[in-house]
Amino acid sequence: MKEKKVFLTAKWEYLVMLNYQIPAEILSPYLPKGTELDLFEGKALASVVGFLFNETKVFGVKWPFHTNFEEVNLRFYVKRFNGTRWKRGVAFISEIVPKHMIAWIANGLYNEHYSRMAMRHTAHHENDFLQFNYEWKNGVHWNNLKVKALNRPINILPNSEAEFIFEHYWGYNQLNKNTLIEYGVEHPRWEIFPVTYHELHANIAGLYGGQFVPYLSVEPHSVMLAKGSTVTIRKPTKIKV
Repeated sequence: MKEKKVFLTAKWEYLVMLNYQIPAEILSPYLPKGTELDLFEGKALASVVGFLFNETKVFGVKWPFHTNFEEVNLRFYVKRFNGTRWKRGVAFISEIVPKHMIAWIANGLYNEHYSRMAMRHTAHHENDFLQFNYEWKNGVHWNNLKVKALNRPINILPNSEAEFIFEHYWGYNQLNKNTLIEYGVEHPRWEIFPVTYHELHANIAGLYGGQFVPYLSVEPHSVMLAKGSTVTIRKPTKIKV
C-alpha cells in the first residue's frame, strides 16, 4: 500500500502521562467501530496527557501564531486487526488546544474531539530536577496537570507499562457508523524521566463527564514523563467497517 502523505510534523516534548485503570464498560461507548480495547495485563487504561506542541508544520507550512502551543487530552488504548497483523493505537475522548485553527482542521480531517480553551504552562529545570505544569481554563476555572521528575532520562524497558503506554503508533476515530478513520503517528522510541511528584486538579465531570469522576479522582495506576521527539502524522485512511 502506498504510504500516506504527511499531514503534520512537530516536536512533541515533555509528555506528562497520568494513567488510570478504567472499567471496559465506561470506555466501550467511545470505542471506534472496527477496533477493540488494548489491555495491559488485563487492565483497560486511559491517560490524562499534557505536552508541548513545538515547531508545528501543517502540510509543510508553519502557520503564524500556530507553531508552539500546549495540548491536554484524555486518551485510551485500542487495537485493530487488519487481516494479517494487529495495529496498536489510541482513541481520544477529549483533546484541548489553545488554537482555533488546529482544532478546526483536526476535527474536519480526522473527526477528532478537539476543543479550544485558554492554556498556559510553566517549565523549570533546576539542578537534578524537572518540573512541568500544564493549565487549561474551562469556563472561569483553571485546571492543572503537574509533575516533578529527576533530570535523568532512562530507556523504556521492554514489556513494561511505559512501553505499553508509549508504543502505540496509530490513531483511530469513528467518521460515521460504517467508516473508521486510521492515521499513522511516527516517532522514535522515547526516553522517560523518573517521576517523584504529580498532581491533577481538574473538573472531571465538566471536562469528560460524570462517568469518569470515580476513576480519575483516585491515585493513578502510573505516572510518566517522556522527553519526546520530532513526530510525523500521516493523512488519514478511511476504512469501511
